[in-house]
Amino acid sequence: MAPTLTEVKNRRELREFIYAAAQVNRTNPLWIPPIYMDDWKFFDAKKNRGFQYADTVLALARRDGHVVGRVMGIVNRRCNELRQECTGRFGFLECYEEQDVFSALIGFIEDWARGLGMKKLVGPMGFTDQDPQGFLFEGFDHEPTLASFHNFPYMVRLMDEAGYAKEVDYVDYIVKTPDKLPEFYEKIAARVARQSEFKLVEFATKKELKPYINRILGLMNITYQNIYGYVPLTDAEIDALARQYLPVIDLRFIKMVLKGDDVVGFFIGIPSMNVGLRKCKGHLFPFGILQIMAAMKKTKQLELLLGSIHEDCRGRGLDVLLGGAMLRSAIAAGFEMMDSHHELETNLKMRAEMERMGGQIVKRFRIYQKAL
Repeated sequence: MAPTLTEVKNRRELREFIYAAAQVNRTNPLWIPPIYMDDWKFFDAKKNRGFQYADTVLALARRDGHVVGRVMGIVNRRCNELRQECTGRFGFLECYEEQDVFSALIGFIEDWARGLGMKKLVGPMGFTDQDPQGFLFEGFDHEPTLASFHNFPYMVRLMDEAGYAKEVDYVDYIVKTPDKLPEFYEKIAARVARQSEFKLVEFATKKELKPYINRILGLMNITYQNIYGYVPLTDAEIDALARQYLPVIDLRFIKMVLKGDDVVGFFIGIPSMNVGLRKCKGHLFPFGILQIMAAMKKTKQLELLLGSIHEDCRGRGLDVLLGGAMLRSAIAAGFEMMDSHHELETNLKMRAEMERMGGQIVKRFRIYQKAL
């Protein structure tokens, strides 16, 4: 029987949409569930400000009354206006290895985007580059990071067969933590310290961090403008992002550089939550938060989530200063490795820093595109 598609119109259907990914990936041993409390907020137009500047649609595929796939369509009007494009996005695409279901889902979004005047469809993407994006196409045997997909290999084949091609690739490095900080980092840190205009700042309490967290995240608006798919965050979105990160942030792995009173660089890492998320199956209550915290204390992997240096301060050793500070903290905490998370393949400066730290590419992700 051919699959049927329906738009998500009520809370019951939204629940089916949110939990469809767990059903599809139940035999995927490395898949990690999302934090479902965050998912409910993400897909709530009253709580996610992305809905204010985007046209969206959620759809479910059913066969014999059972959900067999899902997909989201997004037209980010703010991004299209900024980049003078007519581009739609698909995201959160999940299905079993069934060609007819995949074709129905992606075809639905193509028709929807075309109806809104879009000339091109890209994905998987969310509202912003802070959302999960890109299908994994190399490195399926490596642990995922919190903010990335870990799809089955067949999704890549289905994308190819549907006529989609590469839009852009991301690489993911694993950096093995050395026994001690290489002398190179110590020399650079000493050199930067002699430049009195720069100051490395580390935090002992969240009270110390709080006055800076919005300014740290706000630096992305200045430095990420040329990164693929990035759209400047509003003050309200920066507030929301800060609130999302603060509860789980580990102060040992937040590094900041000041020039006078200005934040000109930062690096943020977080201990892997994977074991805890799998145990609690994405539910924080009643005991999930304790399982996640325990996992973060025991893990040997640090995930490098975000980092940036103001363009005016690049080439001054701040990348090495921040990288060295992160390595030093990782060594002290007993971590065996660090995962770089997504690095845009064309972001040669950040990739050079990963490779200077001894990083090796272990995963590759792809955002696909197709003319409509």
